[in-house]
Amino acid sequence: MKTYTYDAIVIGTGISGGWAAKELCEKGLKTLVLDRGRDVRHVADYDDLKSPWELPYRGWVTREVRENNPIQSKVYNYNERSQKYFIRDTDQPYEQVKPFEWVRGNQVGGKSLIWGRQSYRRSQWDFEANLKDGYGVDWPIRYEDIAPWYSYVESFVGITGTKEGLPHLPDGNFLPPMPMNCVEAEVAKRIKGKFADGRMIIHGRSANLTQKIGSRGPCQYKGSCDSGHACSLGGYFSSNAATLPAAAATGNMTLRPYSMVQEILYDKEKKKAIGVRIVDTETLVSEEFFANIIFLNSSAINTAAILLNSISEAFPEGLGNTSGQIGRNLMDMPYGGGASGHFEGFEDKFTFGNRPTGIFVPRFRNLNEATKHKDFLRGYTFQGGAGRWRKGASSGFGRGFKEALLDPSENWSMGITGFGEHLPYNENHIFLDRDKKDRFGMPIININCEFRENEYAMLADMQVAAAEILEAGGLKNVSTYLNEKLPGECIHESGTARMGRDPKTSVLNKWNQMHEVPNVFITDAAAMSSSGTTPGPSITYMALTARAVDYAVSEMKKLNL
Repeated sequence: MKTYTYDAIVIGTGISGGWAAKELCEKGLKTLVLDRGRDVRHVADYDDLKSPWELPYRGWVTREVRENNPIQSKVYNYNERSQKYFIRDTDQPYEQVKPFEWVRGNQVGGKSLIWGRQSYRRSQWDFEANLKDGYGVDWPIRYEDIAPWYSYVESFVGITGTKEGLPHLPDGNFLPPMPMNCVEAEVAKRIKGKFADGRMIIHGRSANLTQKIGSRGPCQYKGSCDSGHACSLGGYFSSNAATLPAAAATGNMTLRPYSMVQEILYDKEKKKAIGVRIVDTETLVSEEFFANIIFLNSSAINTAAILLNSISEAFPEGLGNTSGQIGRNLMDMPYGGGASGHFEGFEDKFTFGNRPTGIFVPRFRNLNEATKHKDFLRGYTFQGGAGRWRKGASSGFGRGFKEALLDPSENWSMGITGFGEHLPYNENHIFLDRDKKDRFGMPIININCEFRENEYAMLADMQVAAAEILEAGGLKNVSTYLNEKLPGECIHESGTARMGRDPKTSVLNKWNQMHEVPNVFITDAAAMSSSGTTPGPSITYMALTARAVDYAVSEMKKLNL
């Protein structure tokens, strides 16, 4: 036991796990950091500087790969180069009771290597919504509780954006924004003040660096991060480029890849968790590690699965699951409704570089009585942008091809797509089939999740509102669309071990601490009491993690843990 005992254990190395590792190590705790996947070393293991013609399939994915990975290959940034950061669907199967597209990235760094990097603070509207309309349980925190921690993590992460003074979209500590192109700026100017509900277009807030932070960045506008590539220059935030190196620099981190946590070990006499049991995914040998505190950051579905599989005499239904809420209230975000059109003018203008963000339309529905919508609760936002295609971008060779690339003969076009809130429904849940196990010995996860009337009404309104925005901005030939997406496809799954005030109806308290197992903290998406209206939830997980570590270490020093 002495060989395998640490001050803290962190399960998972993605967005929140990386932050837990950094904060625990910097506070002096000897910390074991576990990940079920392979190690990915910053720069050394990247291939983002390779040219497309150096790749066997020039960046494309073969038909065989797509057929063997029907879920992962649907993701917009899945390609020949990025596919190694997604799991193989056949490796870790799961059952879809109702259709759910579960996107996963099992490696050190997790999905921080392939995330969309949009980063928006949650507002008081988000933290009060459950209490006001009765869906879900009341968040045990408010915006004021987390605001200082948003500021704390933003200064390290680096978020581009502009201060807008909107109470429902709080400002942060921003780096200079990545400028809108000429059409986006013109459309933003034209719609300003035209809508009674306050619709407006602002710069997207993104974790791409416009200024250098430490040894990272700035962004070189290669656009490779939009294609799911890691960035050797650290031009965007990832665990591999930022938090894990910071943790390693302390000398307090022990990183162990290929370590799938099967269960958290509980001591009934001590009334606390004492460690974890893992299976080595290469040798399939089980081992146990011990620590005073445990941070569970395995992503919403896997976190719930680990808890449900942690059965003991004290917790026969899963660790800390007397409430029966672990695995329940699974949410994603309904999205895919929007509009597009063409813009006449700026024929002499073109874009430069590959800006890795776009424009953003803040929430404008159900903020007050004047903006209340009769068909649905909560709200949604839009992301999008304008662009112009080159005439010869798809084919050709030699001088003629090069000259065609300089001829932007196509008109400007612009589109915006909505991202909405998924209400927390108790029936949306995961559970384990203990009669079936994967090759690592874990019970097969079953996912039962759906959108309902509220979400579909929101998707319908997205199309109408998007067309109104574009038409007011001067676009022509505006058409609406609804790219119907299944739950899971937004990759914002959350809510399976929610925070709350009452241990009878929630899993975690206001410090992300398990009500029934006080030395276990959960700060990934599982902790969410509501999905929130804005996409880009990762900055919230980071802030909650830093806050929870600060509290946990303080409690350790008081000998309360």
